[in-house]
Amino acid sequence: MLPNKPSLRILVPTEGESLPLMDVNACETEAPELWDYVFVVDRRTQRNPGQVQRQRRFLEELENQGFRYKAAEDQEKQFLGIRADNSLFDRYRRLTEPEDTVPRGELSRPPSIQATNRIRIVNFVLNSKTAVGDTLQDLVKDRVFEAGFPLHEGEVHLKKTWARWRSMFQRQPISDIRDYFGEKVALYFAWLGWYTYMLVPAAVVGLIVFLSGFSQFEASQISKEICKAHDIYMCPRGDHNRRFQRLSDTCAYAKLTHLFDNEGTVLFAIFMALWATVFLELWKRERARVVLQWELYGWDEDQEEMALGLITCPDYQPRLHQHSYLRSAVILLLSLLMICLMIGMAHVLVVYRVLAAALFSSALPFLGEQVTTAVVVSGALVHYVTVILMTKINKYVALKLCDFEKPRTFSERESKFTVKFFTLQFFAHFSSLIYVAFILGRINGHPGKSVRLAGLWKLEECHLSGCMMDLFVQMAVIMGLKQTLSNLIQYGFTTIFVAAFPLAPLLALFSNLVEIRLDAIKMVRLQRRLVPRKAKDIGAWLHVLEIIGVLAVIANGMVIAFTSEFIPRTVYKHRYGPCRRGAQSEVDCFTGYVNHSLSVFYTKDFQDPAKIEGWENVTECRYRDYFSDSNFSEQHWFLLAIRLAFLILFEVSPHGRDPGVGQLSDP
Repeated sequence: MLPNKPSLRILVPTEGESLPLMDVNACETEAPELWDYVFVVDRRTQRNPGQVQRQRRFLEELENQGFRYKAAEDQEKQFLGIRADNSLFDRYRRLTEPEDTVPRGELSRPPSIQATNRIRIVNFVLNSKTAVGDTLQDLVKDRVFEAGFPLHEGEVHLKKTWARWRSMFQRQPISDIRDYFGEKVALYFAWLGWYTYMLVPAAVVGLIVFLSGFSQFEASQISKEICKAHDIYMCPRGDHNRRFQRLSDTCAYAKLTHLFDNEGTVLFAIFMALWATVFLELWKRERARVVLQWELYGWDEDQEEMALGLITCPDYQPRLHQHSYLRSAVILLLSLLMICLMIGMAHVLVVYRVLAAALFSSALPFLGEQVTTAVVVSGALVHYVTVILMTKINKYVALKLCDFEKPRTFSERESKFTVKFFTLQFFAHFSSLIYVAFILGRINGHPGKSVRLAGLWKLEECHLSGCMMDLFVQMAVIMGLKQTLSNLIQYGFTTIFVAAFPLAPLLALFSNLVEIRLDAIKMVRLQRRLVPRKAKDIGAWLHVLEIIGVLAVIANGMVIAFTSEFIPRTVYKHRYGPCRRGAQSEVDCFTGYVNHSLSVFYTKDFQDPAKIEGWENVTECRYRDYFSDSNFSEQHWFLLAIRLAFLILFEVSPHGRDPGVGQLSDP
């Protein structure tokens, strides 16, 4: 609350160099107790006569429009409390009538305007072109005012019921949030609360799938064979590991891999595809219920913005749509360049992992066989840091592209920004994951004929236990650190590649419970009050969520088909294994799978076998692939056909199509 002072003190220039203080009468009537807005002025800018003149003209223009102001100051800052006369809002009454009804028995009183509508209208007036040609945004940008914002007032109830940690598991007071921050913020928290509520079944199923892997931790036939394979030697996988490794040395990793790469993973991926579709359709119904309660179905943001402009200024002319093929071509080109930059960053991470493998093996010899794991973890951390940095860059670029595109209205600008920002963020977040899931270990050649970076460094390979381990580690690091990511990106990590990390919904659930209260505390207790805005949906983000749902189906289908061992295990069980003619009680159906899935390479065919430790005692080594006589074997092509058939069936199954429930969203 600003103290009552009878005058506003601003600096005015004189003929000399000195700039004495001058008292300017603020208003003849008594100042109100509440302020609609506060302007902050850095007293150092008062030494600039031009700045002072623009400030004075703007304040005089506000007085002409029915505003009052008073000043308070300290040694460094000057604070101007701005209050609009109630008569100012009579012109806007028609826009607020559905919400600002007059109670019976109080018709003799002047009708009051809702606080959120009051601040919203004042903000629009302050940021509309005045007779002198300045808006508040222009003056803040030019440092005439340091800032301008509405004050917190009447937030005590939200502090007690919402913005505190002890309310973490309580229902959010959406109506109270709407009355204080406006419909846009309230609708966001309604969506976030609904998303958190819907995460509960996904988290429970994911936890069950993960725990089911523990129940088979020691019972998996494949893990047993790997742990007993003391006489099977794996070929050296990189320049950092120039020796043969017993397959049995990967026993622990084989058991860990089975925790998230088992038959339950496929069921969970199908469940999450269904969950993503059902979540969006149920949210459309929940959104319709909330908006109907708020009486916003007939409201249109663009129309209201135009109406506010006409009421504020009778000569208001709406901005015409300015289509330009040149401007569109430039925006498209710049967007493609940014996308190429994102993909290039993923390639940089590939180079980093290759060089890190060589560096770790020479500088950190104590890592031994754990060099690959160290490279994967450090690569995930580097990827995370890259995401944080690129998020700031992407936001700046998306805003500049929107300004260059010159949208007509604020809502159109917001929608265009959302599309551009999400597109750039998608490539920043998922380029590295796509590489790990579908490229890692598939372009590095074979023993004796390796693909090398710049002809020097051998490309990295998947972990001996499979590429699912690498993808799991990458997802675990990102999901563990995702607290700093936004909830809509988080939604992407919860659905896309969830087949590799069944605990993603559980971590997202815990994160959201914290995020809701953390955002509430920041908005109510620590930050300036937001300007309330109306909204009847989450805008372009709904289309973004629908796109994420489609991408989740595609990505999870590809992970199961090409990254997981599910398809090779299933084919072996029904075509090559001991159960191909029917189940047998005395033998496990996966008996012999490990030997079947490993190709043979004769050590004499290495280009320089003498550099490999122990080569004289090993005549052949094994590697993960279906290769025979320098060509892909019959099993490879048969598996490829099955993988593609599974992917097609997975994509066209009912969970991949919109069931049409959303058509019932609107009454």
